[in-house]
Amino acid sequence: MSRSLIQRISPFFIARIKQNHKLLSSSSSSALHEASSESAPSPAPSLDAIHLTDNCVKRMKELQSSEESSEEKMLRLSVETGGCSGFQYVFNLDDKTNPEDRVFEKEGVKLVVDDISYDFVKGATVDFVEELIRSAFVVTTNPSAVGGCSCKSSFMVKQ
Repeated sequence: MSRSLIQRISPFFIARIKQNHKLLSSSSSSALHEASSESAPSPAPSLDAIHLTDNCVKRMKELQSSEESSEEKMLRLSVETGGCSGFQYVFNLDDKTNPEDRVFEKEGVKLVVDDISYDFVKGATVDFVEELIRSAFVVTTNPSAVGGCSCKSSFMVKQ
């Protein structure tokens, strides 16, 4: 019985993965085109900037002060295919930037986003929330998302 269920839903998942891959690939080429058309690096306009809340800044400063490493830790936000709504946010601590990264800073705390992910989170707000069941960095508002899940870690985009 479970085998037939897997056979029935497999085409749906395969189609969804291909669709998400196509969206990521097309945004990659638009991000590369946008980067190559710029003559000099300039800060992102405030409407497209990624905003950090005071809670986010406070938590990052706590994490930086608890690190024994001399390297400054930055919060890295990336978008991957998956999650219950098609895309999901992934947060990591990082100590280096790549040439294709965009860096957003508030009060000495840096948020790093790669160009491909940036297309999915322009104008978003990153917060740190403490709830009964978890404490985590989350994207609280994202103008690029048209829907999401109650887990607040996955979202959908316009097609």
